[in-house]
Amino acid sequence: MPSDGSIAQGETASDATQGWLRWLPGVLMLRHYQAAWLPRDIAAGLVLTTMLVPVGIAYAEASGVPGVYGLYATIIPLLAYAVFGPSRILVLGPDSSLAAPILSVVVVIAGSDPARAVAVASMMAVVSGLFCIVLGLLRLGFITELLSKPIRYGYMNGIALTVLISQLPKFFGISVEDQGPLREIMSLGTAISGGQANWYSFAVGAGSLVLILFLKRFERVPGILIAVVLATLCVSLFKLDAMGVKVLGRIPQGLPALVFPWASGADVVKIVLGGCAVALISFADTSVLSRTYAARFHIRVDPNQEMVGLGAANLAAGFFQGFPISSSSSRTPVAEAAGARSQLTGVVGALAVAVVLVAAPSLMRHLPNSALAAVVIAAALGLFEFADLRRIYRIQPWEFWLSIACFVGVAVFGAIPGICIAVVIAVLEFLWDAWRPHYAVLGRVDNLRGYHDTKRYPTATRIPGLVLFRWDAPLFFANAELFQERMLEAIDASPTPVRRIVIAAEPVTSVDVTAADMLRDLHRTLGERGIALHFAEMKDPVRDKLRRLELADIMGDHRFHPTLGSAVDDYLQTP
Repeated sequence: MPSDGSIAQGETASDATQGWLRWLPGVLMLRHYQAAWLPRDIAAGLVLTTMLVPVGIAYAEASGVPGVYGLYATIIPLLAYAVFGPSRILVLGPDSSLAAPILSVVVVIAGSDPARAVAVASMMAVVSGLFCIVLGLLRLGFITELLSKPIRYGYMNGIALTVLISQLPKFFGISVEDQGPLREIMSLGTAISGGQANWYSFAVGAGSLVLILFLKRFERVPGILIAVVLATLCVSLFKLDAMGVKVLGRIPQGLPALVFPWASGADVVKIVLGGCAVALISFADTSVLSRTYAARFHIRVDPNQEMVGLGAANLAAGFFQGFPISSSSSRTPVAEAAGARSQLTGVVGALAVAVVLVAAPSLMRHLPNSALAAVVIAAALGLFEFADLRRIYRIQPWEFWLSIACFVGVAVFGAIPGICIAVVIAVLEFLWDAWRPHYAVLGRVDNLRGYHDTKRYPTATRIPGLVLFRWDAPLFFANAELFQERMLEAIDASPTPVRRIVIAAEPVTSVDVTAADMLRDLHRTLGERGIALHFAEMKDPVRDKLRRLELADIMGDHRFHPTLGSAVDDYLQTP
């Protein structure tokens, strides 16, 4: 370990350990902890607290639960992640990207009952935690990579819009029944035109939002804290609460209790689906943020352990009156800028928030709801992605429209259905690419090594009686028939009678039972026409699979060639 306190090149949380402690990266970190880090971690934790409190309360309100539970969902997950999380300075807690999915489930099941809302949100956290832990233990941390970048942009833009719209009523001091983003906008417009808006509340919220956005450009300035403090002082000094400006009020004193969350009569299916959806969102965000900081500090973070750490944090939140949480792309940079060196920063931040709950519960009683809405709206604005979508539209228009479809799905149907639509579109996108892959008939090109697509090189020379056919995808049930059709078309289009066809199989990474049966039938059909079916450059694992599928032995080893060149030579040497 370097003496200057920097993190060593290539160091991992699981170095030199094979036992159960590898699942406790935070404990392992203590073995290498340096005394020089302690002042930095303590200072960074205290600085981080100035954001943890207002943001935790704001995101709790945005998620449909009382503000104090946002502090509960801050304290416990930070402590849990400090033990189970592999990333040294990642900050976890309530997040704007999860507010809409949580709210969409909480409102439907709990209505306006705060206690029931907390129980439902905590159940979602338990589901989310178990989902992440199971996937992490099964080493399935790669599943979030199945969502392409345009699709991620689409659902995140939709979630950002949903979160933004959900906070507008608080801006105006209006209560609007949650019925989906579009109807919520219509209800808000009707309420404002009917004179129900509180313009004092709007002034406080709009002023807070402008200040937060203005101070955001100064990385070391705690813009959220400054805006929230000024808004609170404004309400307190000018008695704006007496003029209808809604405030947080006195939060309950004390720490969260260990509770088994249960909402009797609740729709468990919706809770499970909601919990799994927020788990995927939170891990997608966490994995990206984790990899970003791992690269910055020259360390490697195991995505499966990251999923276990996130799951443990969510599970702990669920059993201590919290709700689903994620990593924070706004609080983590604050911790880094303040000098954080390890998970101890999060521990200090959690303990400082606990002190606020125990010693100063009335400190934020004049905090206006419109200022909290400004905090959430500022975060939601940061979720929007337009610049890269313009690039995607320029280079791949159909993927841009996939992104728009996901965005519309979230905006129209809500967060959970929209995310399901995004997942379905991602699967269809994958299947379509593999269902209709590129293929080519190959030939020799003068002054160019190898064999190349005759469509791109019309002057390519073809060997009489031989067809070289390349298929650029795995062979499986969805494209097996198409493969057969395209190959027979290539044979029929040959300028000379075909005696042999060679499949350039390097791009074929897998073969399933349906495709193997198709190849068996094709082998027999071609044989009846006097055409031999051969393969070249097939990968050993694929060939092994053909043996298990009882196909390689039927064809014989002499039909498999290591290279296209050797396949051509074999053909030319055959009488």
